Amino acid sequence: MSSNIQSIRGMHDFAPGPTELLRVMEGKLIGVLKQYGYQEIRTPVVEKLELFKRSIGEVTDIVEKEMYAFEDRGGDYLALRPEGTASTVRAGIQNGWLHNQQQRLWYMGPFFRRERPQKGRYRQFHQLGVETFGHAGPDMDAELILLSRSIWRVLGLPPEHLELQINTLGDPAARAEHRSKLIEYLNDHHDRLDDDAKSRLESNPLRILDSKNPEVQAVVKSAPLLMDYLDEEALQHFEALKSQLTALSIPFHVNPTLVRGLDYYNRTVFEWVSHSLGAQGTVCAGGRYDGLVEQLGARATPAAGFAIGIERLFSLVEEHMADQAPKLSAYLVALGEGSSAAAFALAERIREQQPTFTVQMNCGGGSIKSQMKRADRSGAQVALILGESELERGLVTVKFLQQDQPQQQLSLDQLVIQITENSLGV
Repeated sequence: MSSNIQSIRGMHDFAPGPTELLRVMEGKLIGVLKQYGYQEIRTPVVEKLELFKRSIGEVTDIVEKEMYAFEDRGGDYLALRPEGTASTVRAGIQNGWLHNQQQRLWYMGPFFRRERPQKGRYRQFHQLGVETFGHAGPDMDAELILLSRSIWRVLGLPPEHLELQINTLGDPAARAEHRSKLIEYLNDHHDRLDDDAKSRLESNPLRILDSKNPEVQAVVKSAPLLMDYLDEEALQHFEALKSQLTALSIPFHVNPTLVRGLDYYNRTVFEWVSHSLGAQGTVCAGGRYDGLVEQLGARATPAAGFAIGIERLFSLVEEHMADQAPKLSAYLVALGEGSSAAAFALAERIREQQPTFTVQMNCGGGSIKSQMKRADRSGAQVALILGESELERGLVTVKFLQQDQPQQQLSLDQLVIQITENSLGV
């Protein structure tokens, strides 16, 4: 006998209960985005492999180790998307959304990286991505941070649960000068670097600053700071951002070793970090990527955005959102011959006249006892009982399942009116 097929390691199922809460959380996220005037876009899950090599960088961990890439039957090299910014830029160029325009866009969906699974890090994960185009000033950086803070507020996350860390990566010329000095410094401490840092030394030395290895952290603590190589314009941009955050009463910590794992970032980078999630504590990360549109073949366009890990965010809010899960309004019990058709008709009438009142119909028959057990297990607020005696008199019995109230008998019209007027107490 063959064994049961299991899900792929690092790719998880969500049961109905948590999925309902996820929907509630996602609805709150979308509500904030609408308040700020952002519009939804959708891009394919599969893109050409070249897109991510050109945008993310061929020597990044994502491209070298983590992408699900393959050759299709037509000989094209494709990849499951590991992040959303490159796809958004590709779509914007291809569809003419970017040139001489300002855009505020968002998307939500699955992404894929073949990382080592651990708490808060999965091989299929979901993100909310926010991307803006045509805004060059630090005011857009501030708006993105303000928007993300509004999400924490709407979800009921206390401010102390998340710390805002910011940094600036400057512009390419400053980074090139800093890069040579950083490599020189790290080579002087080569024997104290781990294998991962040594492999990044020539290809992506800035990522070494973000190492979690305590020995490497001790080395980079005295490394040359990119901040010391920034030109006046980049410094003014960063100072203006800090001033705006202070004026908005948003606490922040300047973290000079904060970098992003993608090559396209410049100037402002930021992260919201939780100390409740262990090693995978970054819930939201983003920054500016002013050179990416030009890098992918279009005219230079300033751009900035961020992404929120849905699973990580959900792990922070799931417990205190438990009472916000949608509840079934009514379970419709049908007893005796002829009651089933009448019950279906009643359920449809209620759904048409009051779409927010949710009704689950008993299917499969059964005694009053067995059907009431199903009603209790459904979690419904009331059971609507339609038996032969009710049918004869044109009534329906309302039995309260979650409240200590006596049951009622109402005419079908009275029931629909009470549901519509919300006077049933459900």
